[in-house]
Amino acid sequence: MLALLFKNFIRSKGTKIGLLFLICVGFVSLLIGKQFQDKQQNNIKEAVSYQKEHIARNAEYHKDEIGLLLYYIKFSLVNKTFPINSLAIGQRDVNPSIQNVTIRGLEGQKYDAELNNPNNLLSGNIDFSFVLIYLFPLLIIAFSYNVISEEVESGTWKIVSTQSQNIFLYILQLFFVRILTLIVLLSILLFTAALFLQIPLDKAFFAFYGLGILYLLFWFSICFFIVSLQKHSNFNAVILLTIWLFLIVILPAGINAYIVNRYKVPEALELTLKQRNAYHEKWDMDKTATMEKFYKHYPQFRAYKLDEKAEFTWLWYYAMQQMGDDESAEQSKELESKLQQRNRFSELIAQFIPTLHTQIQLNEIAKSDLKNQLLFLNETSKFHEKLRLHFYPKIFDNAPVAEQKWDNYKIETFSDATQINFTKAFLPLLLFILLLIGFGWRNFNIKAVF
Repeated sequence: MLALLFKNFIRSKGTKIGLLFLICVGFVSLLIGKQFQDKQQNNIKEAVSYQKEHIARNAEYHKDEIGLLLYYIKFSLVNKTFPINSLAIGQRDVNPSIQNVTIRGLEGQKYDAELNNPNNLLSGNIDFSFVLIYLFPLLIIAFSYNVISEEVESGTWKIVSTQSQNIFLYILQLFFVRILTLIVLLSILLFTAALFLQIPLDKAFFAFYGLGILYLLFWFSICFFIVSLQKHSNFNAVILLTIWLFLIVILPAGINAYIVNRYKVPEALELTLKQRNAYHEKWDMDKTATMEKFYKHYPQFRAYKLDEKAEFTWLWYYAMQQMGDDESAEQSKELESKLQQRNRFSELIAQFIPTLHTQIQLNEIAKSDLKNQLLFLNETSKFHEKLRLHFYPKIFDNAPVAEQKWDNYKIETFSDATQINFTKAFLPLLLFILLLIGFGWRNFNIKAVF
């Protein structure tokens, strides 16, 4: 029976067109993922080459004062891009994966990003997560909305019901054929991606794969429930498309608008201006007051005394830079706190919205979510502080530039070590699937099947 049902399903022209379309779009998404992956790798190679050449060139031109040299030199920190990130680009296309910082004020540098075409950012990337979240459900709806109603409306259902010993089992077999077909399609695309994009078959890959299968089952369970209402094909199609529009477009947009208004984030530009104003106003203030604040922050540097007779010293200059960061620290913490709150609330509310939950979890598995970006910004602060503590004594002692081993300063890499929580990723979808199947089974038992 299953073999016959599969033949009847697969030889339909509409089925072939739908599957071919999804395969084509799926391969296009893999090509886009490959382009993203290549771009990230090229950026890292260029950063390595640039930092080496940049330091060497500046060390040659600024041989006399290490303080002046370090005014210009930038050091790079890379947010490691995992191969699976190519399947779910997430926020990596708008947030930088490489931070280039000097040892001057940090807050004015943390939020620098590449210039991007606004139209491209608006349209987004058709990565594999987009295909999975948006397009697979449409094909599921197209394959399932008239599973029974078409035969009822064409008058062949009575023949089928008299020939079948168990009508409910027959309905399950109709769904099983469609479920198996799309899971096979998903498997082909993902394992092709593993080869094409060189994604290791590790825990992250199988978490991504398992989440994808559960997402397909969620949409099949919705179709199963709607079919169990035993309405006409037109009703089923309209209701399912309405559900698709509500769950994928309207509800996430509404939640995003609510989060933005509830957790209003101060602009990064405002924070940058605060840091720069705090630094610039020190030119007109008493140097002693600036130095006392600096010594309070770094008591280990109190042994370095300010030359009162000198109009300008690097000790005072970098103390001013430090004070700019210190006086904008409150705004910086507020920005980070609000972003953390946004992320936590998004994860909380998404547990009750399977489409949003799947998108967030796919990005989390791929290390391309907001949490990853916040961890990277925090690591940037640690990286910057490490550079300051390393170079401040050299600047204050006016260490000879030529004696420094500049070739030893390589770019550093931050690797997000956040572990995958399978329960957190899978449980909400499983609960919705079981709930919808339970209601559908109840409807079929209560009512006679057509």
